[in-house]
Amino acid sequence: MDPNEFDFESRIMSSSYEPEDQGNDNILRPHSLDEYIGQSKAKENLDILIRAAKLRGECLDHVLLYGPPGLGKTTLSAIIATEMGVNLRITSGPAIEKKGDLVALLTNLGEGDVLFIDEIHRMPRTIEEILYPAMEDFAVDFVIGNGPAARSIHLPLAKFTLIGATTRAGQLSTPLRDRFGVQMRLELYTPEELATIVNRSAGILDVPIDEDGALEIASRSRGTPRIANRLLKRVRDYAQVRGDGRIDLKIAQAALKMLEIDELGLDNTDRRMLETIIRFYNGGPVGLEALAATIGEEAITLEDVCEPYLLQIGFLARTLRGRMVTRMGYEHLGIPYTGGAETSAVPVEQIAMTEE
Repeated sequence: MDPNEFDFESRIMSSSYEPEDQGNDNILRPHSLDEYIGQSKAKENLDILIRAAKLRGECLDHVLLYGPPGLGKTTLSAIIATEMGVNLRITSGPAIEKKGDLVALLTNLGEGDVLFIDEIHRMPRTIEEILYPAMEDFAVDFVIGNGPAARSIHLPLAKFTLIGATTRAGQLSTPLRDRFGVQMRLELYTPEELATIVNRSAGILDVPIDEDGALEIASRSRGTPRIANRLLKRVRDYAQVRGDGRIDLKIAQAALKMLEIDELGLDNTDRRMLETIIRFYNGGPVGLEALAATIGEEAITLEDVCEPYLLQIGFLARTLRGRMVTRMGYEHLGIPYTGGAETSAVPVEQIAMTEE
């Protein structure tokens, strides 16, 4: 493959779920609220909700978890089921292709069970409508047959808890969003919280690590536990081959340098995107489609994989005319600032209008 060609699917800094995350990932997941690190507000609210539901002997109200990928939405759903002492059924919005698929899932739920639907915003609208009576009245209505022989069937369901997870809460339809009694946004983690997660994961993986090494990995993980655990595994490999197996600050820095991940968590892909805007378009503005054509990648990939973090740290600005590299972005790359966006702040109105 051309070394300049983007390989987004294998990016170690991607917060999307990768096949590599399977193996030890279930081992690294916390199994109770006490083990869960970070998201203190969400944890406190969930603790109260779970305790209250158990005291009343009822199932938990429907929960919507939203925020960037990799922050622990799936993990939280498993913890909720464990704390409530019920079974967990997991599916995703794109996997539900027919109404019968969803009806089968709902009718197989036991009393109080938790149904977790990941990427719920990608569920087809026609199928989504089945959830409305299921969530409110714990029943589904569907039609069997065609023409004069068609008949409607009302099927009662066991009381259950629906947990929906989404990275794009704005794409949920209003009727569906309003039926979630609990709506929680998960925030990016601080380096200190991620260092605690890295230390915990290293203990589970039996990898010796010191505080400085853990903090170095955490500070380059984009505020995302999934990335922190993935980096830990790669640094562990480096430590075992080039060192004595122990991860300290020097080993962590050397391993991350080899992976081309800088001190802010940018990898070669992120830096090349910024450099392309600067060198080909004088820092911007440049439209997403033009930028994608220049780099040789799909626009949706740039928008979903690269852009969010660059916006969060203020290296990229979105305007009505396109993307611009900010002064901070120039300085980080060591390129003299010649124009472009003077500030990293992006007006909300501009983002909304651009997305529309």
